[in-house]
Amino acid sequence: MGLATIEGMKLSNQPHLLDALAAMNIHTFEDVLLHVPYRYEDFSLTQEKLYHDQQRLVLTGTITTTPTVFRKGKFVTVRFTMRDQHQHLMHIVAFNRPYLAKMIIPLTTVTVVGKYDATRQTVNMLTMIKGEVSKEKTFKPLYRLPGNLELHWFSRLVQKALSLLPTLSFPQILPNALLTKFGLMEKKQALAIIHQPLNLTDVEEAMKIFKYEEAFTFTKTMQAIREENLATIKEQVSPFDARKLQALMQQLPYALTEDQHLALNEILQDLKDRKRMYRLLQGDVGSGKTVVAALALYANALRKQQGALMAPTDALAKQHFLTIQQLLKPTGLTMSLLVGSMTSAEKKAIKESLLNGTIDLLIGTHALFSSDTVFFDLGLAVIDEQHRFGVNQRELLKDKGQHADLLMMSATPIPRSLAMTVYADMDISTLMQFPFKERRVQTKILPEGDALIDYVITSALANQKRIYVIAPKIQTSDSGKQSVITLAKAYQQKYPKLVGLLHGQMDQADKDAALEAFSQGHLPILVSTTVVEVGIDVKPATVMIIHDADTFGLASLHQLRGRIGRDGSEALCLLVVQDEQVEGISRLQVLVDSNDGFYIAEQDLALRGPGEILGSRQAGIPGFQYLNIVKDQPIIQEIKAYLKQH
Repeated sequence: MGLATIEGMKLSNQPHLLDALAAMNIHTFEDVLLHVPYRYEDFSLTQEKLYHDQQRLVLTGTITTTPTVFRKGKFVTVRFTMRDQHQHLMHIVAFNRPYLAKMIIPLTTVTVVGKYDATRQTVNMLTMIKGEVSKEKTFKPLYRLPGNLELHWFSRLVQKALSLLPTLSFPQILPNALLTKFGLMEKKQALAIIHQPLNLTDVEEAMKIFKYEEAFTFTKTMQAIREENLATIKEQVSPFDARKLQALMQQLPYALTEDQHLALNEILQDLKDRKRMYRLLQGDVGSGKTVVAALALYANALRKQQGALMAPTDALAKQHFLTIQQLLKPTGLTMSLLVGSMTSAEKKAIKESLLNGTIDLLIGTHALFSSDTVFFDLGLAVIDEQHRFGVNQRELLKDKGQHADLLMMSATPIPRSLAMTVYADMDISTLMQFPFKERRVQTKILPEGDALIDYVITSALANQKRIYVIAPKIQTSDSGKQSVITLAKAYQQKYPKLVGLLHGQMDQADKDAALEAFSQGHLPILVSTTVVEVGIDVKPATVMIIHDADTFGLASLHQLRGRIGRDGSEALCLLVVQDEQVEGISRLQVLVDSNDGFYIAEQDLALRGPGEILGSRQAGIPGFQYLNIVKDQPIIQEIKAYLKQH
């Protein structure tokens, strides 16, 4: 049932609201109800009569005074008193909401939600509504909405949709046998509870139908893709000389770890198999994925087929080229680099050599995807930081070889049990050991302007080391967060002729110049966005200063921290925050306490959910709106077990 056609809502007269809903993929009243609350404001009255410091209170009672408004610059404080349900006379304080003064009328009844400050004996108000809250409205649903769609408008839509619920239609995704087996609620009943709950236990029970549906759809899709992959047979499987590969491994400057040996053996077995390889190689920063990939590419060359390695940025592609060129130098392989910043003539010459088979290994970025990049005989494609690429790009690369083997790499490790769910369409190799002793990186949380920041920079400069300075965004905005532009100017004033700038909107030539100046020590302080997060390897870098660190995810911060201490030197990562009382501080403590990328990723998943960490997945794989693949693993396992039996 279309939204704009419903009488009484008058949405057809407000196209901006319809546009906002359409951007959320909401076109019908069924869609409205399927957009469930992300949390609930609990208006259950506080039962205790004695309040403790920082306790969340829900108070209802009579206002006893007129409001007092204090102004200091842009800062506004509104104060009043009320007598609550326990007959306490409570002093209420509201910050930066001057409009509340009109709502605060003596002798009227209000309900206030806030935190108790025992020292000042006040309640710092979070929410206030007129009158008492009825039992039926104890839990107020809150929805994730864009800025141009106000909550009260969407709440009206929800109420209208609920009134039409008997006439609405929802598809049945789960088989009846499964609905019965897991005792799942009927969908319309579940939606009525979710949008108008009497308690949160009922909400959890009602949500199960949608979680099981997502688990069912996801698992079936992954099974189908895996079966399709397993059914893809290579036209031919050529043997390779294992003795030559072994000889190269003996010439490496260090011995492989047990994990690297195991992963390499799994990959080599895939190369020998008639079924196409579709494998993920995951490991923490510095666990040696590139070496494994280089050896796999050499084995592929030994079977007389071309190899390709694709990286998400020019800088990382160039770094991989130099690293692998050095590793494979004794083999005599012909290697080329293909990146967007090269001239048309350079690209043309490389593509001609690639087509006639005189290039054994091509390393590059998106340039590998262009339609005129044609391989003579592609046998193995390696994609680094696979979650940073769009799906179609992966498919394009795969299709450049007749059933070429595909190896994807990720430095965002996740626990194996979870990886087997997220990447159920792939085989997984995991590196948990380090080729060298683990890096000696210490992490500290500091307030903005702390004197230690300048002391650390000065000391690093005196020892000819490099310093990364990270900002969360490029341009200044109203958010109050540091921009890389303003931060670079501030550092350039403090350290003239020593500071470089790097961000994603710069021309490639300027990016290359900035990284080169940093690497060579001409500009030993690099102020950058997270474009340096993955793969950049500047050995003398020993200091990482991350401003507004509380705005980053833990996995991202760990990746950034992985840029320092790469030469074995002691290194220091400073997580700088503007307010030491912000909610994210306790989350940052995880990084202070641990350097284990698997543990950190697990904590990040638990705190933020899987979205950003796991990145994009293959075309046709459904996303998750209701299911949390970390917390709801039991549901996924139940569905897997069910599908195995059916």
